[in-house]
Amino acid sequence: MSLAGKVIVVTGAGQGIGEVYARGLAALGCRTVVADVNAAQGERVVAAIGAAGGEALFAHVDVSSEPSAQALAAAVHARHGAIDGLVNNAAMFGTLEFTPLLSVDLAYLNRVVGVNMLGALVMARACVPYMRAGGAIVNQSSTAAWMHYDYYSLTKLGVNGITCVLARELGPRGIRVNAIAPGPTDTEALRAKVPEDYIKSMVAQMPLARLGTPQDLLKALVFLLSDDAAWVTGLVMNVDGGQWLRA
Repeated sequence: MSLAGKVIVVTGAGQGIGEVYARGLAALGCRTVVADVNAAQGERVVAAIGAAGGEALFAHVDVSSEPSAQALAAAVHARHGAIDGLVNNAAMFGTLEFTPLLSVDLAYLNRVVGVNMLGALVMARACVPYMRAGGAIVNQSSTAAWMHYDYYSLTKLGVNGITCVLARELGPRGIRVNAIAPGPTDTEALRAKVPEDYIKSMVAQMPLARLGTPQDLLKALVFLLSDDAAWVTGLVMNVDGGQWLRA
């Protein structure tokens, strides 16, 4: 599953799972673009990658803004000549306000949808013109997509739909589009958002009864970005310890 030399853009790479993705890909020889709205966090990750001997570039981006996404893609193309992979990881979760759909402020809901769902489409539209046949897009979904709890679930269900539609649209161009749907993963965001007792009860019902780790997700990401997945597209891959079983 060699990715050496490939130019991979990772959004939301300034912390959490996105940081693990960016650092892990750089360790495999990727020329990694750390894309984030938080410049300080993004530059910190780039410095860490450089200190470990990897190659990385920070690029500021608001994934909900088409001009911002287009500027990022153009800058990466100017620097590297092409984009080989796009990882749409950026999302609002740890600071998300969970309010019923019937009462959530619509301006706030539009902001969440713009980042968590449409951000994947905005970034794809910006990066695809610079991608060649053999390119790959991996969207970050969630098992929450099938739980229908709140508008976070709604946005992730939308990500699944975007993944499948883009897989059909981009297949003739030789570009694959897949998604990873993590189950409960041990991150600061999860610990901040979900009560410990609820986490324990959720994990106890899973066939592989432990929290996932970002490293678990990284292994799936590497496969989906690599040529080993050359005939895989339109897949929403659960990496969830069996939390959500689909026949």
